[in-house]
Amino acid sequence: MPVVNVHQAKTQLSRLLAQVEAGEEVIIARRGQPVARLVRCQLRGKRRFGAMKGQIVVGDSILEPLPEDELAAWEG
Repeated sequence: MPVVNVHQAKTQLSRLLAQVEAGEEVIIARRGQPVARLVRCQLRGKRRFGAMKGQIVVGDSILEPLPEDELAAWEG
């Protein structure tokens, strides 16, 4: 895992990103002290509408008016 200083990271960012894309981690240091780790991000798949169908239950009480004290808390 290579360690580069901030100046190197700024001037060689494209090369460092290529290394990260290849699966390597890069540590960025300031005055020899590690401060950040450059790693490949995990891309999420596309969200599908209705993916949670049947897993969440909302009771009938959702349609009832809020108690006065809770309503006052929401309204400030």
